[in-house]
Amino acid sequence: MSTSQFDLTNALPLTDLGFDPPSPTFLMCPPRLYNVDYVINPWMAGNVHNSSRARACEQWERLHEAVSAVARVELIEPQPGSPDMVFTANAGLERNGIVAVSSFFHPERQGEELHFRRWFRQAGYTVIDIPRATPFEGEGDALFSTDGQRLWAGHGPRTSLSSHRALREAWGPPVVPLHLVDPRFYHLDTCFAPLEDGYVMYFPDAFDSLSLQRIEVYYPPENRIIVREADAVSFACNSITVILNNISHRLNEQLERLGFNVVQVELTEFLKAGGAAKCLVMRISPPTLPDGTKN
Repeated sequence: MSTSQFDLTNALPLTDLGFDPPSPTFLMCPPRLYNVDYVINPWMAGNVHNSSRARACEQWERLHEAVSAVARVELIEPQPGSPDMVFTANAGLERNGIVAVSSFFHPERQGEELHFRRWFRQAGYTVIDIPRATPFEGEGDALFSTDGQRLWAGHGPRTSLSSHRALREAWGPPVVPLHLVDPRFYHLDTCFAPLEDGYVMYFPDAFDSLSLQRIEVYYPPENRIIVREADAVSFACNSITVILNNISHRLNEQLERLGFNVVQVELTEFLKAGGAAKCLVMRISPPTLPDGTKN
């Protein structure tokens, strides 16, 4: 398996699958230019220029392989000066052909916006720009429930509460704010994962008391998978249909008892930048061809 070349022409073909298809579609970005070049979250501290691109490429390929087994995959070309572009979940939030492109909080990532905006427009999406005054970091802080009937929206370190208004106006489903209070879990997708069949996996200490009440009102006790700190700091909640970084035997057994097919992929090189499986993918509807048909 190559660890240096990624052929963007070989992405899997996409079909018109709708919002919640049996085989979803994800956007990924090869880590050819990935590095830890700065510190904008606690995980990056002490890891500047301390990641191995070769190992990152190997780990990313294994994740791409695992995701491709259950989903369609589109790829975007990495761009110089944007080492975090590999974390496509932060590019924006998409549903039904409409994408709200992120307005990054940190200047270090704002250069990515142009590249993602261009890709979405060329792919036929309707693009919504979020104002700089209301930072918003895409699927990192906004996750639809698996039935698409509500949008869980984090706010705190990277996304402002005021940005949620644009999300309500774009799609309509109720937007439920969740306040993040632990700087280690700076995005919602690092500590909260809506799962199939009405389950949720989350780390309670990442939220304030009101947010926990909102989660617990919606999800009955038997549907809550509460993650311990040891698994939380390994980004267990940063999951794609239960494809995730290495987790404890206890949590793995719990998920399998509930009927989930757990796939563990080592993603240690990306943890150095504060990301794991979910950070490396963005769920999208199939792109539209110039003639208006779906690719």
